[in-house]
Amino acid sequence: MKKILLTLVAITFMSFNTLMADEGMWLPYSLNGQNLAQMQALGCKLTADQIFDLNKPSLKDAIVQFGGGCTGELISPNGLLLTNHHCGIGQVQAHSSLEHDYLTDGFWAYELKEELANPGLRVSFLSYVEDVTEVILKNITDEMDEETREKQIADVIKNTVSNKKGDRNVRVQIIPFYHGNQYILFEYDVYEDVRLVACPPWGIGKYGADTDNWTWPRHKGDFCIFRVYTAPDGSPATYSEENIPLKSKHHLPISLKGIEEGDYAMILGYPGSTDRYSSSQNVKLITDYQGPSLVKCRTTKLDVYRKHMDADPEVFIQYASKQAGVSNYWKYYIGQVKQLKRNKVVEKKETTEAEFTKWINQNAQRKEKYGNVLNDFQLRYEVMSKYQSALTYHIEAGLRGGEAIANSMNYIRVNNLIKEKNDYASLIERLRASSVDFFKNYNVDLDRDASIALLNLFYQDIPKELLPELIAKIGDKNNGDFTKYINKAFEKSVFTSQERLNAWFNNPKNLDKDPLFAILTSIRDSYFDILTLTNESSIVESKAARLYMQALMEMYPEKNFYPDANFTMRLTYGSVASYEPADVITYDFVSTMEGVMEKYIPGNWEFGLPNDLIELYNKKDYGEYADKDGQMIVNFITTNDITGGNSGSPVLDGEGNLIGLAFDGNWEAMSGDISFEQKVQRTISVDARFILFVIEKLGKAQNLIDEMTIIR
Repeated sequence: MKKILLTLVAITFMSFNTLMADEGMWLPYSLNGQNLAQMQALGCKLTADQIFDLNKPSLKDAIVQFGGGCTGELISPNGLLLTNHHCGIGQVQAHSSLEHDYLTDGFWAYELKEELANPGLRVSFLSYVEDVTEVILKNITDEMDEETREKQIADVIKNTVSNKKGDRNVRVQIIPFYHGNQYILFEYDVYEDVRLVACPPWGIGKYGADTDNWTWPRHKGDFCIFRVYTAPDGSPATYSEENIPLKSKHHLPISLKGIEEGDYAMILGYPGSTDRYSSSQNVKLITDYQGPSLVKCRTTKLDVYRKHMDADPEVFIQYASKQAGVSNYWKYYIGQVKQLKRNKVVEKKETTEAEFTKWINQNAQRKEKYGNVLNDFQLRYEVMSKYQSALTYHIEAGLRGGEAIANSMNYIRVNNLIKEKNDYASLIERLRASSVDFFKNYNVDLDRDASIALLNLFYQDIPKELLPELIAKIGDKNNGDFTKYINKAFEKSVFTSQERLNAWFNNPKNLDKDPLFAILTSIRDSYFDILTLTNESSIVESKAARLYMQALMEMYPEKNFYPDANFTMRLTYGSVASYEPADVITYDFVSTMEGVMEKYIPGNWEFGLPNDLIELYNKKDYGEYADKDGQMIVNFITTNDITGGNSGSPVLDGEGNLIGLAFDGNWEAMSGDISFEQKVQRTISVDARFILFVIEKLGKAQNLIDEMTIIR
């Protein structure tokens, strides 16, 4: 395959002194001399081609996009794949039951035949990259209005993707960068047979749970192991007993040499979303409206989850993955709002905007082109300040609130087909199959309580003129208490009973009068009505963001404007480093088993430990995985720049060996998705030696150790 050299704008390359090396999620396929010089100064010994090459094996061939929002990496020649426990917890939960509680006890496959299939789980390997900006923007002019521009770009993207993909079994995407100033095409090989191989017990993989989440120091073994399978000819394939383990193009050796402060650290992965070039007004929307609204809704939901999960072990298994998903960004937004204020991010943005205003006023052409940008940001803020909380409640307390209500959204299309008297037989069968998975992990009592609590909150907090019509009607009739309505609705609705839903599948009828479906459609209609009120300002903001990005690049030609994260492969480099979170406080760069035991609370769902781990600690039986002082290092921190989506990313040393597994950021830098905090921003990772220690000493899975490449 011909190697494509990306023609990125020259401005994306920085001078050595304008940006600290730790900041930036770099495009690994366009590293230039200065990037490499910085990396080498920090300790990297690899060439650009050893990191990313489209013609021969390189580090990028070991990195995968795991599922819908994580990263994973190959660690053996036979498709063994490492990612985070919190990335694989959904699959572990799906295989768990009271008889086989893999969540609590862990899971270890000692032979290939014991590895567990996971229908629907996919991993994607990046195989091709091409800058297609010129193609996408060829006929775009400055005179076009924004809607025409976006439609034309969408049409060109669709045709370009279709032509590139053809009949091949690959995934092709064209992604905008720099707020639509650049477009890059990505091609992926997608593998759909991914089997669970190993998972540590809950007391290791989830140690600290909500209390420790997004904080340092941490003490957990946040890892899970899968294996990628292929058809016998090596091509991607869905699950089959005939499939064989993937023959890895490249896999990561694992180093036991340990880490010291100042050591080079590099991460490759798929960070999801940052907004580093956003306006001060966008930050205010988060701190004043979106963040507090989301936190309040999720706090209400989590309180119900915790009550039912603590009372019933079966419910705990059913809801472990769901609770983790809800709580993760619940605590994230608590921290983000707090740190955006503490780190004075609005003030930093306003300083840049003042410089921007001064710069455009120095030149008539600049003023003509960019003069409305800040006014347009302000217009968007004025509109969204009226509606942001209501939109967040529509989602968090409504469309993603109660499970049965949320699940009924999947039936909107089939209901329309029924009313239109069109063919719906195949869709009915797909829904019938998916309903089995839904009810397997569904507790009607928990969902009833959660639905009541969330709808009560919705009615109480949102102005009546912005409430869905049915929510307002029920609330008015019942003094804001949805208990009576929801209790009756749960007794009648097809969406709270597998038996009633099966009866409906056998004789499908119009769902409009189903009480939960009626709530769902009322909330959905109201949500889109409010969105309509914000559409014009959204279009205005889209153009303003694109122009602002252009202007910033012109203002600071010496600066490297790495693109915001957008679930494309990125490289970040930095060092192992301690930090000072506050005056007179210094955090070390590692945590140890001593700290694990200091937090231990017998029987506690967050800080309980497996007995086997306690015994290993008491004996100090760490094998070859202890550090030079005999300590078992558990987690460590680096200055790397990551975000959500990087979960499961490998932390590599200067030679490309695995030294850790990234899983989190730290509390003091929760504003980092919007403003990188150079002094305190850290990536938290599981030490590779702790992972191998758990696999060998606790899991007794020597078979897995034997197929890895270990650097001693």
